[in-house]
Amino acid sequence: MNYEKVHTEYRVYSIEGRYVNLGLLESFLNLLNATVKVDVSGYSVQGRPIYKCQMGRGDTKILIWSQMHGNESTTTKGLIDFINFLQSGTDKANQILSEYTFVVFPMLNPDGSEVYTRVNANEIDLNRDFQELTQPESKLLMDCHNAFKPDYCYNLHDQRTVFGVGLTGKPATMSFLAPSFNEEKEYNDSRIKAVVAIMKMVKSLQHFIPGQISRFDDSFNSNCVGDQFQSLGTSTVLIEAGHYPNDYEREETRKYVFIALLSVFYSSSENVVVDCVLSDYLNIPQNIPNYYDIVYKNVRVNYDNSDLITNFALQFREQLVNNKVVFNAFVAKVGNFHDFSGHIEYDAKQALYSDSRSNFPILDEKADFSLNNKLKFVNGLVKN
Repeated sequence: MNYEKVHTEYRVYSIEGRYVNLGLLESFLNLLNATVKVDVSGYSVQGRPIYKCQMGRGDTKILIWSQMHGNESTTTKGLIDFINFLQSGTDKANQILSEYTFVVFPMLNPDGSEVYTRVNANEIDLNRDFQELTQPESKLLMDCHNAFKPDYCYNLHDQRTVFGVGLTGKPATMSFLAPSFNEEKEYNDSRIKAVVAIMKMVKSLQHFIPGQISRFDDSFNSNCVGDQFQSLGTSTVLIEAGHYPNDYEREETRKYVFIALLSVFYSSSENVVVDCVLSDYLNIPQNIPNYYDIVYKNVRVNYDNSDLITNFALQFREQLVNNKVVFNAFVAKVGNFHDFSGHIEYDAKQALYSDSRSNFPILDEKADFSLNNKLKFVNGLVKN
């Protein structure tokens, strides 16, 4: 299958950018045909509807949710594209619908999505609420899991730009995890099934983003939804959408989310050798926080009346302004950091640093500065 061509055809172009709120989701849901049954499954803390989409008639039951964290919208976009494909009436879509029954929550945290925050309106991280179940959004998902009794769960998230693929120097564009079900991080049949599903996705994605796929940390935390569902015997897959070069809007990464979902449900169910697939999975490099957004090397600074050559790094902070996410660069680290890379790297060639406050970059300060008092940088980038 030509996955890129299929995505181009069924991508929902009316929904783009990092800010995806309930209004945008509803604009898509209102256009769905009878293939997808849409219901309000419950309500958020602030009374916003939480929509459930059901489609398919197959024996294998799949539960998927996205935007559990309100500021993690990339997987929502890829999931919307996938739903759009499933309602297409094509032979490929009908084949998937004949084999699977899907229950999908495209936006589990509409309150957080509205204001672009990780937490819900009670400032609770929903992904740390699956022991006590204190929040209506958490209870809704758990109640659905218990009633639907899915064979597989797919837990969709975004991850920050700080993550790289091991020590390879490449960004972690897509990361996966078959969560642990106990402190010992053992593998039972349920977890192995999740591993098999992940390797189907990885096999397809390697053609598009070779070397940019990592494995998320599998430390057990019973408060997390994935670990909780895995411990209940449901094969659970974590998908983390990360950074692709020069793609801060995550429009390229959404394509890889779509390809991951389409490939895992369209691929054949051939027999697999468990030892082999587990070995392949464990050989995926782990996610490591070893990236900054921008790194400046060989910068001359004046510190304690002495000239020094150093490096410094910036990290973008995301802020919602007029329904658009803007990226503001702040100084995150100063000094030597050989094990870190920058998504953008700039060799200052010993040019002298200066800003309106000092001749030395200060941690947590906004990145507006000059080199040699000539080349001006605004928000970390060269001013034209």
